[in-house]
This record gives sequence, structure tokens and C-alpha cells, in this order.
Amino acid sequence: MPKAKSTKKSSAETAPEKKFDGKDAEDNKIIASLSYIFILCLVPLLLKRNSEFAQFHARQGLTITVAWFVSWVIGIIPIFIIFTFFINIALLIISILGVIKTLNGESWKIPLIYEWSKKWNL
Repeated sequence: MPKAKSTKKSSAETAPEKKFDGKDAEDNKIIASLSYIFILCLVPLLLKRNSEFAQFHARQGLTITVAWFVSWVIGIIPIFIIFTFFINIALLIISILGVIKTLNGESWKIPLIYEWSKKWNL
């Protein structure tokens, strides 16, 4: 007897993309794209306080920036150099994708990063 296929999807598959006001995204996508360029995440975080779109990306960018710093500190320890190299490559790819998606006016709940970014009380 064949097994019944499970219709239950993982939370990553069912999580809808965050929707923003189209005008907010269009007006702020360039400054929001700075969120994924290292310390420049502070620009939209501080200058675009009223833009939900810019704040969403700025919080994720801040989380990525903190992850870079943590990775660099851990990378000082010789045994973790290879590990931190791959983490840095992953963060670079995520940052590039974040800039591209932001410039297209899209939101992207980056796995793990998004969950941490919600914890910022700014």
C-alpha cells in the first residue's frame, strides 16, 4: 500500500514574504540597499525611521554586520580560521543578494538573520 504524501510544509516554505506599501518601497529602496553594505546599515536605520521598508532591511543589515564582527573575532583563534572563512563567504553572498533584492523593491526574510533581526529593540 503506498504511503500518503504529507501536505504539511516546513515553516520556511509557508512563511509569506513581508509586504510593504509600494510607495514606501519605491521611495526608499536605494537607501534601504545600503543596509547590506557593512556599517552603512546605520544610515537607513537612523535616517529613515518612518519607513517600514527601510527599517526591515536595516535591521537585517545590522544583524549581518554584527555577524561579520563576531566572525572576525572568532577568526583570530587559529583553529577557527577555515570555519570563519566559509562564514564570511556566506555573509558576503547574503549581503549581495540583499542589495539586489532591495533594489528590486523586494523583501527577503533571510533564514536565521530575520529571526535575530526581530530582536533588535531600536
